[in-house]
Amino acid sequence: MKEIISAKNIIKIYGEKSKLKVLDNVNLTVNEGDFVCIMGPSGSGKSTFLNVLSTVDTPTRGTIKFNDKNIFDMTEAHVAKLRYESIGFVFQDFNLIDSLTIRENIGVSLVLANVGKVEINKKTEDISKNLDIFEVLDKFPNECSGGQRQRAASARALITNPKLIVADEPTGNLDTTNSHQLLKIFQKRNEDDGTAILMVTHDSMIASYAKKLVFLRDGKIAEVLDRGDLTQKEFFYKIVDITSKESQNLFDVMG
Repeated sequence: MKEIISAKNIIKIYGEKSKLKVLDNVNLTVNEGDFVCIMGPSGSGKSTFLNVLSTVDTPTRGTIKFNDKNIFDMTEAHVAKLRYESIGFVFQDFNLIDSLTIRENIGVSLVLANVGKVEINKKTEDISKNLDIFEVLDKFPNECSGGQRQRAASARALITNPKLIVADEPTGNLDTTNSHQLLKIFQKRNEDDGTAILMVTHDSMIASYAKKLVFLRDGKIAEVLDRGDLTQKEFFYKIVDITSKESQNLFDVMG
């Protein structure tokens, strides 16, 4: 499979005086068709790692290559172009623009890519039908349910056919039914088109949709679990073993 991201010896330090090391010499390779879930306790560095991998944040030290090109050799304009052409972002709070309709929110990334109005409208309608939000295209976000807004945010991320989907707690504001519907959408795009997915979650059930689990602890990769031939249920129980072990360790520390 083609390599999309190669992150080597990543260190992230916040603060000039306190020198808080959030990421401590972490490495990760993401290939086309990968579905990687990053988990870890609060403060472990998982969201920071996701932001660094997706070019939203920069590491203090280390190298990151996207499509075999060092992003630190790129201009800010080239990095911005890489983001809207190659990366789709899905966030917990949807990040829809309240003053735009769902149709306009979905198509905004294509506007940035200078796609024509007719093509934008066609692509928007096609993907909205696929995600079952066609009937709300001309409504505003505050007129839609949480599930509809998250599907709209996902449509916005997917409409450019990105090489990589980055999702930070994408089901955090959704109920169980909508959470699983969203993950099935990600899973289908991953399996059918080879779109790589990088996701942060605290939910073991949501993580079980992935093909690989990366578990962070204190800014370091503590464990990596490949799904391999395991069923989703079997993979879920393996993930629970790791997360429950973390909870047991906390009880031991607390005495």
